[in-house]
Amino acid sequence: MEMRKPIECWLSDMDGVLVHEGHPVPGADEFIRRLRESGKRFMVLTNNSIYTQRDLAVRLRAAGLDIPPEAIWTSALATAQFLNLQRPGGSAYVIGEAGLTTALHEAGYVLTDIDPDYVVLGETRTYSFTQVTRAVRLIEGGARFIATNPDPVGPSTEGSLPATGAVAAMITKATGVSPYFIGKPNPMMMRSALRAIDGHSESTAMIGDRMDTDIVSGMEAGLHTILVLTGVMGGDQVDRYPFRPSQVVNSVADLVDMIDSGV
Repeated sequence: MEMRKPIECWLSDMDGVLVHEGHPVPGADEFIRRLRESGKRFMVLTNNSIYTQRDLAVRLRAAGLDIPPEAIWTSALATAQFLNLQRPGGSAYVIGEAGLTTALHEAGYVLTDIDPDYVVLGETRTYSFTQVTRAVRLIEGGARFIATNPDPVGPSTEGSLPATGAVAAMITKATGVSPYFIGKPNPMMMRSALRAIDGHSESTAMIGDRMDTDIVSGMEAGLHTILVLTGVMGGDQVDRYPFRPSQVVNSVADLVDMIDSGV
């Protein structure tokens, strides 16, 4: 697919693109270093709503990647921005951790279980039946239902864990109300990240390792999309989808020279 304009801004997924199981993907350190030296605007995106930007920056630094907190964009931040635009100074009952509660507090939201405007479901390692029951009753009482991302499972050292999408499905089954998901594959995640770095879709690339989240949302946001094969998807799986990425490369190591050339 022919590029419309030189790439001036870069968006990148985190897991499977820059890190894999807590270790940097080969070439990711050089890719980030060249991005920072070039002065190109960039943002690392993640559907994980557990951690704050600063938390994630520390975790990435421990993996050998020097990414400043302000260059990290989470589904929690996108959710807080969306709610602030929809209903400034509103209130929410939140199931989630510091990444989500901090983002909502900083957006001016009141966190309460007394007649909230929204029930906001994020990711946590300690989903509580009591919390889920409270969310069900608040939604039945008229609270609007928002979820940070639709991922049904999350990874752990012991294996898969139920994640936001799975718990959202349980609440939907109990209430008949489906949530509005903010994170990928909703292209709103991309557009909110673009606004954060003052980027434009026609000159921005999105790097991801999943066709069904990163690539489809990047495509729908009008971005140049690049699939890397260091995550969950092999090159032989691309043709199963009715859409294609603009490029397929082995890893971000293959993109280092594109940073300066923009093509």
